[in-house]
Amino acid sequence: MSKAMVVDDSRAIRLILSRTLNDLGYDVAEAANGVEALRTLDKTEGLSLVLVDWNMPEMNGLEFVKRVRANDKFQDVKLMMVTTETQPEQIVAAIGAGANEYVMKPFTKEVIEDKLRLMGEVR
Repeated sequence: MSKAMVVDDSRAIRLILSRTLNDLGYDVAEAANGVEALRTLDKTEGLSLVLVDWNMPEMNGLEFVKRVRANDKFQDVKLMMVTTETQPEQIVAAIGAGANEYVMKPFTKEVIEDKLRLMGEVR
């Protein structure tokens, strides 16, 4: 089973995204911020996908993406930013920092599935 993580300070969003990923066959871990997510990523073998919010306390999603991409150990981890941030320069910043995809809230299950398909995560 593929392993994924949902990183968002909103418990409701974590629940929605986790259910979507569970339905697609993922074993899902959760984190409430980037600091917690880095710890989880470091100790979880085989984690291949992270859906991360931009606006979170302690460490935001953009900083998390930069930290993950700076570590060679995590080069194969796919990162999807899922956020309310809709400004084109923010999308460019996230992709430039190493995010593979960008989804704006509110989202549908179908949008998440489509982006995962583009990333080669879902058949």
